[in-house]
Amino acid sequence: MLQVGIFTGYFPYTLEETAKAIRDLGFNTVQLDLIFKDIDLSTENINKENCIKIRDAFRRHNLPISCISSYTNLTDPIPERRERNLDRLRTIIRHWPYLGSPYVPSETGTYHPDSDWIHHPKNKTEKGYEECRDIIAELVELCRREGAVFVIEAYINNVIGTVEETLRLFSEINDPQHLALAMDPVNYIDEVNFFQMDRTLNYMFNALSDHIVFAHAKDIRVLEEDMGVQMADVTATEGHSLRGVGKIEQPAAGLGDLNYDLYLQRLGKARPNLPIIIEHLELEDVPRAKKWLDDKLMENGV
Repeated sequence: MLQVGIFTGYFPYTLEETAKAIRDLGFNTVQLDLIFKDIDLSTENINKENCIKIRDAFRRHNLPISCISSYTNLTDPIPERRERNLDRLRTIIRHWPYLGSPYVPSETGTYHPDSDWIHHPKNKTEKGYEECRDIIAELVELCRREGAVFVIEAYINNVIGTVEETLRLFSEINDPQHLALAMDPVNYIDEVNFFQMDRTLNYMFNALSDHIVFAHAKDIRVLEEDMGVQMADVTATEGHSLRGVGKIEQPAAGLGDLNYDLYLQRLGKARPNLPIIIEHLELEDVPRAKKWLDDKLMENGV
């Protein structure tokens, strides 16, 4: 059966308080965000001692770490920012043995200078794709040396944002032991293919199932007006505050129009026992979202 987890970054607490709160809510796995009120986890402080402290806290609470968030803009057009982004990601990859999971995920980025979530024309050029692919290839090479797995999460406004682009990347960097996929169907959906929901979901799973190592649980709605970048007022990282771009809104699981029955049936068949991680919600909404997802999993026998 699928295992229900949550990002640790939604809990603005100390390490111990975070682990206890998540376990008390009935979760049995987490996606680890390297941010806690009582530990400085700036890049220079991601070290063996701090990592073991984090790993052991979640183990004491019977919360295996399914993957280690390292989301960043791989293709940031500002060279100094890009190098800072990549330096932190490389540091996390090197420290995975002390954090309990070899899976290190990131979205692929955008060339937009002001937002990690807004499309830029260069994203869909051959030059833009090749530059992004080469960055990912270097990260995969580091993962080979370190025994880690770099996990991409496609997003419609990023360089890798469609099923076809995802397939091309996996074809050109053919290393299934060190390059994998986080399945988040909402990230592939726009205001066009939204209206062919079942066809779109089936296409994703037919094409990408072999690459999936974990999944995400959020939802989607199409709005009548372009609302720009929609951010929630939550105490969390920018990625956890995002709620949509343009006419696409991405609320918490159970608050939108994603065909969750089909999603979970395909996911459960393709990857039984996989972690599915809840996201895009406020702290007070976590109990509702977990119960809703638990009920859906039970209804669908996965």
